[in-house]
Amino acid sequence: MFYRTIESALKNGEEKMPQATKQARLEARITHSTLAIVRRAAEMQGRSVSDFVVAAAEEMARKTIEDSHIITLAVEDQKRFAEALIAPPPLSPAMERAHIAHAKLIENTHVSD
Repeated sequence: MFYRTIESALKNGEEKMPQATKQARLEARITHSTLAIVRRAAEMQGRSVSDFVVAAAEEMARKTIEDSHIITLAVEDQKRFAEALIAPPPLSPAMERAHIAHAKLIENTHVSD
């Protein structure tokens, strides 16, 4: 992503911030009361309803994606996780067999030069 302030653009001799080309359209049907709330919020931020809705949708989309990629653990769980990484528990018999089978499979797939 590329973010700049208007001040930094003006310092660099640019008259306007670069604008992204709008290439897609999004339509939604909402209730009159929801539209009234959105209009009021857009007015409070000095934006058009369209700009407000697009910004809000993008912000929520980014947050949703971020939330699905970040795991939050309590302090005690963080400690247990770190300890398991530093000193993992011994493999169960089934995992040991799987490890041996995997090693044999990999060993048989290497091609000699």
